[in-house]
Amino acid sequence: MSLFGDGLEAAVQEAFTRPAPKSAGAQMRYLVKQLKGTKAVAQMLRISQRTVERYVKDQIKKPRPDLAARLEREVKKRWQPQIRAKARQKAATTGGIVIDTRARLGYTAPIGSTDQDRIRHLTVALPPQYAARLFDAQEAGASDQQLKEIAAEALKEVYFQDNGRRAGQLEEVRFADIEHLEFDL
Repeated sequence: MSLFGDGLEAAVQEAFTRPAPKSAGAQMRYLVKQLKGTKAVAQMLRISQRTVERYVKDQIKKPRPDLAARLEREVKKRWQPQIRAKARQKAATTGGIVIDTRARLGYTAPIGSTDQDRIRHLTVALPPQYAARLFDAQEAGASDQQLKEIAAEALKEVYFQDNGRRAGQLEEVRFADIEHLEFDL
């Protein structure tokens, strides 16, 4: 599970104007239409083509929990692509993104300052350029570690350094033991 990637995805899904299909049959029909055939859907979901056809015809209604989760994830990943793109574009150009986290945060700083890691609960509005970097990295297939580094850099600049007004000598922010992480556009 990707904590940062899933968090960004959830924030974008808040912009949906219509709910995604709920029933297994409706989800399967949507995927068959998107991927233009039952064979591609079967390969993606790691089930037989015949099983896909039976869901499409509502001959099977209740998938196993693991299949239900994969099905929902794949549908939401493709649902309302224009709305998703608009939400990302707005965050990356004008709106920015809000990060709400409870995690162990510390930093590397010159001798003489308290750089002790401690659990903090922060809700910080990050400027559009960080939203753009996070979404661009996510689209390029960045790992959760890379997304975490971008978020840590954003928190360093916006929260710890207050956009250059303090803690100018701060070198690096450490972001660990994440208990809660949520993004909002």
